[in-house]
Amino acid sequence: MTVKEQGPPVIEPGHTYASVTDKISALVLRRHTPLGWLIGFTLSFLLLMTLLVAIGVLFVQGVGIWGINIPVGWGIAIVNLVWWIGIGHAGTLISAILLLLRQEWRTSINRFAEAMTLFAVACAALFPLIHLGRPQFFYYLFPYPNTLGLWPQFRSPLVWDLFAIMTYALVSLMFWYVGLIPDMATLRDKATSRFGQTAYGVLAMGWRGSARHWHRYEQAYFLLAALATPLVVSVHSIVGLDFAVSVIPGWHSTIAPPFFVAGAVLSGFAMVVTIAIPLRKFYRLEDIITMRHLDNMAKILLVMSILVTYGYVAEIFVGWYSGNEFEMFIVENRFLGPYAPFYWTMIVCNALIPQLFWFRRVRRSVVILFVLSLVINVGMWLERFIIVTVSLHRDFLPSSWDIYVPTGWDWATFIGTIGLFATLLFLFIRFLPFVSIMEMRELVAEMKPSEPAVGISEPRELVDETKD
Repeated sequence: MTVKEQGPPVIEPGHTYASVTDKISALVLRRHTPLGWLIGFTLSFLLLMTLLVAIGVLFVQGVGIWGINIPVGWGIAIVNLVWWIGIGHAGTLISAILLLLRQEWRTSINRFAEAMTLFAVACAALFPLIHLGRPQFFYYLFPYPNTLGLWPQFRSPLVWDLFAIMTYALVSLMFWYVGLIPDMATLRDKATSRFGQTAYGVLAMGWRGSARHWHRYEQAYFLLAALATPLVVSVHSIVGLDFAVSVIPGWHSTIAPPFFVAGAVLSGFAMVVTIAIPLRKFYRLEDIITMRHLDNMAKILLVMSILVTYGYVAEIFVGWYSGNEFEMFIVENRFLGPYAPFYWTMIVCNALIPQLFWFRRVRRSVVILFVLSLVINVGMWLERFIIVTVSLHRDFLPSSWDIYVPTGWDWATFIGTIGLFATLLFLFIRFLPFVSIMEMRELVAEMKPSEPAVGISEPRELVDETKD
């Protein structure tokens, strides 16, 4: 016996009594793939093929095809590792921390933010392996029986990165998939093809919406959220410790772990905005991803930018106050050295331009917000480039100073990972609901900034457990 609780009608622009469930599930179950999706996926797939070619050449010829030299042994590969890991932080922050804080505005963006986390971590996980120089020995990073007393070297930052990335990816995957289970059941029940019913039915894991199912689902979801929350701090802190444990000026600093975490959240939220605005426009989801969501994300970008700016000022102050000639030199080298244009561009992108978010008109302008999110993404990549290369290219011995110039293969690898990220994102958008159907049933949607919020809810079916 099925009991339905009738909620208030769904109201959206141009529609009355329309179903949130039907609107979101139709984006996945439509028979014809949109032309825009096909074009975007084709371009992304071509970039992915660029990554495969670049990695193939790397495995054949070695890391000499890159621009790394002595003393710059860490080049774009490590820059990209830190950048992609940082992007993956926003998904966990939006999904886990805001869920525990009962912030309902996360509902419209949490699903694709979680997927973004997984795809960014997949891109980041490539670089420790291809950076090894001898990727056939990748198993040295794993904790296997150490009978020879040689490997693995647990004091190596590469091993730390492996454990951090694997833990973060595993917990994020479980958190993302558990949230998908009720939606998979919805798609299973609405699919018209036999293949769709079978595929979504397997992914739904027997979900029937009983009270027992909802009780266990909520327990597991909140438990995983509580488990994932410390990872927001710990994972990028470990990446920061990769640098902090060294003796290189510019790296050897106790501010590195919290500074890296603030930068990760800044870059991650910028990427969420970069993805959310085109999705909102292309799929006409202005009534689901509202201006309230964009405004809140802009405010978070502003707060994170202030924290990152504090980190920049702290680095300069420590270099001056320490009285250490090497620490003072690294500050001077960033200001006036050969990479000074990149440093000042980073300051403008990450510290100055985000201050525009103090103005409500900027936060409420979709075009300006999209452009500024791209600027922050570029600025955060430059920050990682400054940290990695500028600290290395002039070390303690002037006789070993050199300039690091990325080669075409460096750029091909980086652009290829963007293709991998975009390809996975396009596949996710096409075959899985990128907005949570279950949580959107209880969302309070905002029709226009000047109008009061209108309730959007969907009846939840309660199945009589006497049949279980």
